Amino acid sequence: MLCSAGRASTRSRCKTVQVIPILTPAQMAAVDAAAPEPFDVLVHRAAFAVTRAALKLLGGTYGRRVVVIAGPGNNGQDGRLAAQMLRRWGVRVAVLEQAANLAELPICDLVIDAGYGTGFRGTHQAFHTSQPVLAVDICSGLDGLTGQVMGSVAAAVQTVTFAALKPGLLFGQGPQLSGQVMLADIGLDVSDATTHLVTDTDMLAWVQSRDPRAHKWNHAVWLIAGSPGMSGAAELAATAALRGGAGYLRLSTPGATSGTNPIEAVGYPLSTGAWASEVSLHADRFKVVAVGPGLGRSESTRAQVRELVATLNLPLLLDGDALWALGSEAGELLSTRGAPTIITPHDGEFEQLIGHPPGADRIEAACKLASLTQAVVLLKGPTTVVADARARCLVVRSGDERLATAGTGDVLTGLVAAHIALGADPLRAAASAAQLHGRAGLLGAQRGLLASDLPGLLTQAWQQSAEAHAPRQTGLTLCT
Repeated sequence: MLCSAGRASTRSRCKTVQVIPILTPAQMAAVDAAAPEPFDVLVHRAAFAVTRAALKLLGGTYGRRVVVIAGPGNNGQDGRLAAQMLRRWGVRVAVLEQAANLAELPICDLVIDAGYGTGFRGTHQAFHTSQPVLAVDICSGLDGLTGQVMGSVAAAVQTVTFAALKPGLLFGQGPQLSGQVMLADIGLDVSDATTHLVTDTDMLAWVQSRDPRAHKWNHAVWLIAGSPGMSGAAELAATAALRGGAGYLRLSTPGATSGTNPIEAVGYPLSTGAWASEVSLHADRFKVVAVGPGLGRSESTRAQVRELVATLNLPLLLDGDALWALGSEAGELLSTRGAPTIITPHDGEFEQLIGHPPGADRIEAACKLASLTQAVVLLKGPTTVVADARARCLVVRSGDERLATAGTGDVLTGLVAAHIALGADPLRAAASAAQLHGRAGLLGAQRGLLASDLPGLLTQAWQQSAEAHAPRQTGLTLCT
């Protein structure tokens, strides 16, 4: 969970879209170094944010006791100054220097972990406490870039981080260890950030409603999916595309009759062996062509997908078996396309395309594949990363483990296609679809969620987000 504090929260009320920047530890260090304000001023602002968070967690000051673990760097400075501020509020504070032998702490109501920040290297030995922990910037021992644990970490109920989110709060074990993340504005300039966290506000702004004068062909999707015995993937993707806003959905399964599931889809037969040229010839009325879910892995499929990549002059969304068809030649095949391409690999498909797994730095991995292919890359995972060839990156944290079941990726493919058909640019279409996909998953059963449950939850998730972020009406409303 993320909330904001400080001047950023005041400014965000005046914006249509709340932009939440993400900076790596190295990028954050450069921002710190370029700050025009004196170091002491920045420390004071950071300490004030920590103090305010601590007071809220304590629920009062009378008789409250706090232990501050202060390390040797900037985090330690923040913690020491926060201790002084808390004492002025009447809190009894003990400051302990960060050390490896902090096994047991004095009796207290709250521990402030100001030991090490995002620049820590080595192996950390966590302190032990049964009391709530408030982390400064990031939990000590948690890698600020990857979210990997370096030794052991004391889990926090809340983390106050400054100026921008750090990747380690969003990836690996970071989300489980960081608790509620509070982003505090301390006056640093992070406007050059190229990576941002996606919010529902972003999603609603990026995917526009249909024009009142629209007709079905204004938002048309052609889906090429399924194969004999693999019709489920095609049905999931088609239903999601329609639920996501496609006005017209053509469904083709090469070599098989298609289009009856869902009944709103329009079937269009394609031959098994040579369908790419026909799609390229007759796709001019569509906003996007999506290919891959359940398509099969024959040599004929490989050849046709590659031909379509080379000849189609429309946005092309590739998933599943279409990514298999590209294989290790994806960069060569996709980088010369004149129209936008969107690819949606999971970790295994990523390795097929680039020759190695994504690794711990998933932002870098997605950007590398996007540069290689000149495509928008949606790298699926507990934290989804969407990147383009310009190294612009959007991070999605809306879902949970309920989506780790067969077929949910097919639903996502259909939803991305729908958002493109509604006019969103490919990067934002992919990110907004991932955001909504995750939100829909959260509305499903805690145990036993099926991919086929998701399409029906998409409209509910969208409606809930729209109602939660609807502007408040003021003044006189006239009714007739």
